[in-house]
Amino acid sequence: MGIIPSIRSLLFVLVMLAISAAVFSQIGISVSFGPPALPVYEQPPVPAEGYLWTPGYWAYGDGDYYWVPGTWVMAPQVGYLWTPGYWGWRNGGYAFNEGYWGPHVGFYGGINYGYGYGGQGYEGGRWNNRQFEYNRSVNNVNVINIHNTYNTTVINNTTLNRVSYNGGNGGITAAATAQDQAAAREKHIAPVAVQTQHEQAARANPQQRASVNQGKPAIAATPKPGAFSAGVPAKQAGAPYNAAAANRSAAKPSPSTPAARLANNVSRPGAAERSTPAARNNVHRPPSALEKASAPRPENPPRTAENASRNESTPRSENALHQEASPRAETASRPENAPHPQAATREAAPRPANAPHAETEARPQAAARPQAEPHPEEKEARPEERRQQ
Repeated sequence: MGIIPSIRSLLFVLVMLAISAAVFSQIGISVSFGPPALPVYEQPPVPAEGYLWTPGYWAYGDGDYYWVPGTWVMAPQVGYLWTPGYWGWRNGGYAFNEGYWGPHVGFYGGINYGYGYGGQGYEGGRWNNRQFEYNRSVNNVNVINIHNTYNTTVINNTTLNRVSYNGGNGGITAAATAQDQAAAREKHIAPVAVQTQHEQAARANPQQRASVNQGKPAIAATPKPGAFSAGVPAKQAGAPYNAAAANRSAAKPSPSTPAARLANNVSRPGAAERSTPAARNNVHRPPSALEKASAPRPENPPRTAENASRNESTPRSENALHQEASPRAETASRPENAPHPQAATREAAPRPANAPHAETEARPQAAARPQAEPHPEEKEARPEERRQQ
């Protein structure tokens, strides 16, 4: 009976470890171009003992990078340090690796965030028993309020730059060491609630967006999470903002692209296609009067929706079809100096409803005899009948 609970406990521990590893190795959205350079800013003073510095970083949302200010955060547990998140090239794009709390600082892409985070490890402070001691050489510490301090000069052996991502085109080429890999396997704590709220507040502030601040955010750092009103602005951008790369990546398909037309379910032929009568007929637009006058008519003209609705038993000649289309042609756009001849005739001499058309009288096969006029033979017979009477 004691073996089964032990096995269950072991399985539970393994599952929790797997879930923890999956959570902290989870990578969010992938972007085709890297974030802007790290801006230049000053660190606010330590607000109180127990607060650890978390450097600012570029996050991504709503089609744009936005700056999350660096801030001082109370450690969630004694002995824990903060490993910053970083952007790294992976599978054809830049993905963000989320930061975490742990007993040791792990790999953060070799990014030189400053203030103790020079690209490898952390030189800004250390835990001494249950108190955190601050290195005055890299932190803004007021020794009147903070007494747990020391002063150790930090030598930066890496090239000083403001690049904010690892790998890819122009990124940092650092790789995780064996010490970094060991730190990644330790027990971790995800960013605390105030850190998440801090990031959400930065996302909601338009001034923090790279497209607005051009890499120089209005609020670069705050004394505590969410204290944007007491934040300090960036002195300058770390490098010229590459707006062209951002616009190319964030651009949506234009309405002229086939993908956009398919998504909108709208058929839009090209300019060359729209200039031909056949293309216009394909989009159910009748040809203009000039096109009718210049285009050769086939022997059997195609039946339109208007002709189909009429009585099919009534024969119509080619000219009759042209006459039926003529009233519609009057409303079409026509050059002012070239009026339609039939339209001018109709306007000058309107034809009664029962009178035959002039063109119809000229054709014997289409001529119609008035019913009110008697036959010539009947005219000759009528005088004789009168004389007999």
